[in-house]
Amino acid sequence: MAGYQCDLGRQRHRFDDLKAVMACASPRRSGDELAGIAADSDERRVAARMVLADLPLKIFLNEVLVPYETDEVTRLIIDRHDADAFRPVAHMTVGQFRDWLLSYQADTAALAALAPGLTPEMVAAVSKLMRNHDLVCVAAKCSVVTRFRTTVGLPGRLSSRLQPNHPTDDPTGIAASTLDGLLYGIGDAVIGINPATDNVPACIALLEMLDAVRTRFDIPVQSCVLAHVTTTMQAMERGAPVDLVFQSIAGTEKANRGFGVTLSLLAEAQEAAKSLKRGTIGDNVMYFETGQGSALSADAHFGVDQQTVETRAYAVARAFDPLLVNTVVGFIGPEYLYDAKQITRAGLEDHFCAKLLGVPMGCDVCYTNHAEADQDDMDVLMTMLATAGVNFVIAVPGADDVMLNYQSLSYHDVLGLRHLLKRPPAPEFEAWLEKAGWLDEQRRLPPWPDQSLVVSALLGSAA
Repeated sequence: MAGYQCDLGRQRHRFDDLKAVMACASPRRSGDELAGIAADSDERRVAARMVLADLPLKIFLNEVLVPYETDEVTRLIIDRHDADAFRPVAHMTVGQFRDWLLSYQADTAALAALAPGLTPEMVAAVSKLMRNHDLVCVAAKCSVVTRFRTTVGLPGRLSSRLQPNHPTDDPTGIAASTLDGLLYGIGDAVIGINPATDNVPACIALLEMLDAVRTRFDIPVQSCVLAHVTTTMQAMERGAPVDLVFQSIAGTEKANRGFGVTLSLLAEAQEAAKSLKRGTIGDNVMYFETGQGSALSADAHFGVDQQTVETRAYAVARAFDPLLVNTVVGFIGPEYLYDAKQITRAGLEDHFCAKLLGVPMGCDVCYTNHAEADQDDMDVLMTMLATAGVNFVIAVPGADDVMLNYQSLSYHDVLGLRHLLKRPPAPEFEAWLEKAGWLDEQRRLPPWPDQSLVVSALLGSAA
């Protein structure tokens, strides 16, 4: 297309194709630099954004970034596009779409109706024109609500995943971490374990232990062992108490095959989980995890920038009506997100893009120990995401995952956010806390000096 160029001062910036425009318009990202597709100067980055702002939104329906013929994710995106839902913004450029998203007209109802008409490439494109504050403001207007035993994503609430990982999958250690999290009111999104060993017997043992804890204390929550989807399917065949099926996913067919999955396999797993009918208030049975850089690390990005490839993964997630999706934003490492600035930006982008597409997005606010980031940086990101209405965040004991060896949020971080922003957990879980007598007159959990009473009440309820 002849229009992929822009004059700035005495310099004419040309871009070979739409992929180049998208890559160069992205905020600086170590992963795109590693792939050799990033803008080589801030001036070129601005030029790409000027080109992008003037492109019609509908160009992404006609000029795909990954070939339709060879990629099932592209086929999913194009074949399931809802033209009627898209019609209110079909005449807009990317820049005009940004302005509309920030307007009063783009309210919660309008954004929900629009979601089926948007493609991942459209929302990735508009995000590249937005400041961090813009990403927060628009995402805060999006509401994506899902249900299994708890209702996740209701406006004004903040759910959490309790992540009691253990380096040897010791059930006693995991149970202790789980009890610790429950005392902070954590786990209403899911109690989810990353297993140290991905095999069927270990998966079943952990599933049975979690289900025993849930039933013993009559907790309205769902559990999940984050094993490979095929492991979970075998566990279901052997009668294991599977609530949610987990799988890491990416934005291209090749990257997903690197994870050992296809769309048809995910559909088979979804139907198997639904057939168990374990949900009490809903049947959203899938749990997906994503992260910028996964396609590049698998050499499966096809020259597309990492944020756009990441957003394509949300089309995969959307197709299976998941209960939960989360981006492990800083987990893949500084090769893809170098420092706190890049991690923060990526977390806000991922949440914004997913919510705009109608995906129930949460976030693992995290970083690896060799990244240029620290816990103060995570404080900033978690507060911005909570303000933006993130569906859930992940918390581990002491913010230090002793199995995966990375830094996340702690249980008390989530409790502090809830008290600060007055965002209680899911209503079913909050009712359980209230029934147990754990909430004070302001509906807060008691401070630690009073926790002995809480522990006694919890253990006594199982007597």
